[in-house]
Amino acid sequence: MTASSICALVIAGWLDGYHAWNSGHSLNWYRGIGTTAERADQFALNVAAIDIVRDPKPFGFHLTLVAGDSADVVHLAEPNTNTRHVYQASVTYDAKVVQLEGGVYPSHIGFEGYFSKDNWNYTRGWLGELSPYYQTGVKVARTFNPHWSAQVHVLRGWQNISDPHAPKALGTQIAYTGTNLSASFNTYLDNHRKFGDLVATYKATPKLSLGASVDDGHQSPANWFGVSLWSRYALDDRNALAFRADRFRDPDNGISGFAQTLDSQTFTYELRPQKHLILKLEGRRDHSTAPVFNNSTGQKLAIASAVVTFGS
Repeated sequence: MTASSICALVIAGWLDGYHAWNSGHSLNWYRGIGTTAERADQFALNVAAIDIVRDPKPFGFHLTLVAGDSADVVHLAEPNTNTRHVYQASVTYDAKVVQLEGGVYPSHIGFEGYFSKDNWNYTRGWLGELSPYYQTGVKVARTFNPHWSAQVHVLRGWQNISDPHAPKALGTQIAYTGTNLSASFNTYLDNHRKFGDLVATYKATPKLSLGASVDDGHQSPANWFGVSLWSRYALDDRNALAFRADRFRDPDNGISGFAQTLDSQTFTYELRPQKHLILKLEGRRDHSTAPVFNNSTGQKLAIASAVVTFGS
């Protein structure tokens, strides 16, 4: 299948399916967590997505509709269930000096995105699960030169589309992009919550890439802090290995749902036998100081996944 271009529209899509082994359990994670591989010991659809884009020349738009287990989990806090199929619905305008975007669009926070096909691992780490994947508001972006850029976001709360009572919030980003090193510092601020996120990636060799992220949050009287480290080694154009280690401390139950410290280690083998097929085999171990995993303090997962794409 090939991309469809109609009146400057680019249409693409993908299907993301998996089987996760977690002996004795029907679900992995706990309620509100686990935007990949929610179900255990069965074949399941993680995400079905269709993506329709018109580049801003000078006006454009971006619409991404989703379905599957992941869509239910990521929209769980939305009071209006009709939003569960919307991941992005935004209009864009290129004003040359600045770029504008308004509506629902991906969060400016974090190393890992919502779609597994774009990440080094199949599942996402605790820093991703406990920060926004999408946001509603207006973004103003400015590129100063080939290395430096900045963004300002005026937002309707923390990962929210439909709750009219969500607090108005401000987000910022300052980013550096170099030949081998890229980094960004991202913030979120409303009347109750303060949050900072530092992300960096480094291409150590043509085959080895490293990543790191640090999150620090506060919502009175609670504080939380998380660190993630990634590595990815490309064996060749089709095969790669990736490893991630997480540690997330939430001693006052500020955001994770429990007073706990979380640790995880994840190892992933990725195979791309052809352009439109991504296969990942993954092993993951999670541990908490609280019994959050089906009344246990730990879980071990083995996951086989496949993503089939069409379009660009």
